[in-house]
Amino acid sequence: MFGSLQARLLAGLLAVALGVGGVMTLLMLRSTEHELDELLDAHLTQAAALLVVQHSQRLPHDDEQVLDAPSLHRYAPRAVFQVFHEGQLALRSSEAPLEPLVEGMAGMAGMASGFHRVERGGTGWRVFVTRGASADVAVLVGERESARREILWAVLAPLLGGAAAAAALVALLGAAVLHWGLAPLRRLRMELAARQPAQLGPVELPDAPAEIAPLVASLNGLFTRIEALLEGERRLTADAAHELRTPIAAIRAQAQVALGAAEPDERRHALQALLAGCDRAARLIEQLLQLARLESATESAGLNQALNLAELAARALAEAAESAQHQGHVLSLELSPPGAQIRASGDPLLTQVLLRNLLDNALRYSPPGSAVTVTLAAGTPAWRLTVEDAGPGLDDQALARLGQRFQRGPDPAAPGSGLGWSIVQRIAALQGWQVAADRSPELGGLRVSVQGEAVG
Repeated sequence: MFGSLQARLLAGLLAVALGVGGVMTLLMLRSTEHELDELLDAHLTQAAALLVVQHSQRLPHDDEQVLDAPSLHRYAPRAVFQVFHEGQLALRSSEAPLEPLVEGMAGMAGMASGFHRVERGGTGWRVFVTRGASADVAVLVGERESARREILWAVLAPLLGGAAAAAALVALLGAAVLHWGLAPLRRLRMELAARQPAQLGPVELPDAPAEIAPLVASLNGLFTRIEALLEGERRLTADAAHELRTPIAAIRAQAQVALGAAEPDERRHALQALLAGCDRAARLIEQLLQLARLESATESAGLNQALNLAELAARALAEAAESAQHQGHVLSLELSPPGAQIRASGDPLLTQVLLRNLLDNALRYSPPGSAVTVTLAAGTPAWRLTVEDAGPGLDDQALARLGQRFQRGPDPAAPGSGLGWSIVQRIAALQGWQVAADRSPELGGLRVSVQGEAVG
């Protein structure tokens, strides 16, 4: 019924608040009504006592005679009255003093009608004074201020007690409602706590509220990415172990041949093969380290430095001309337009690694003495760098597999580990560049294109 966690909590808390508030309001109303009835009854009994006396006999003319009205209610001592006739006390309630409640009442001229606050014997009184039917009659009705405070506390005590009880009840029931409402979060916590490190399947949380469903979806997406990353690492480790086994076995075999060779030429040939195997293993290890560093790299401020692509490409060609793969290849750099200074944004060291891998692949799979051309074309808003060779190129099926680790070109005997393309694609992705490969229309081999946003 409630698909939202907020709706569930709100509905539960409203139900608790309305239920408890309604019950406590009824109880407080009954208590307040009772206390007010008691107070009004006390005044009614005082008036009744006065009427009884007045109707039993007229006010006495004897100055020595004072009539006392009986006390008919338990609250009667808290409210008193006095009746003065010709300045003399003629009638009073049983708890009223003989002296006037308000000083200055000995003579009728000193009488001031209205409300007075007086202090008698350390007790505060609230007194109302008025004249009677004739000018020589004065009526004083007083009430203890402490009685008013007692009545006020008598009214407030159940209210405060009810409020405290209501707060406690709301807290208890609210805790129960919250415990019920947050049950999906506890189930999610227990689900995650019970998982093993290798358990990366999706979290199953049926009937998840609307607020938790995106969290569960994000967790499942994270688990999926981690699982893919771990699977890639496991595959890389297995492939690397397999690839390293070949040059190490070749190194061992050539070392055994060199040890058993009787002729100097045979020994020299075995040692040369041994060095080639060591170079291949070293190259493979270097690429694995590069790829591991790139896999853990993220976009940062270091990847948006200003680059001079023409200068970097010229430096990469100079290094390629001195590499072991250079076998009389004709290396060239073409700028379009000629002399253009093409600038990009990225990391200079990573860009050098990208160019070195592209040229290394071109040299490895091109026949000796063939051409390898690097072309830089300026454009708006993007620049374009291409590396073309005269090798056998790749068919559509091989192009589809391009970039997969340890996938070599069409010649399995060619040196290399197949990691160069993975490194190129990772560097390009980190710097926001696009990489594509097809057949070179001029040289007939492979053409690799790298494209990025131009920087002014």
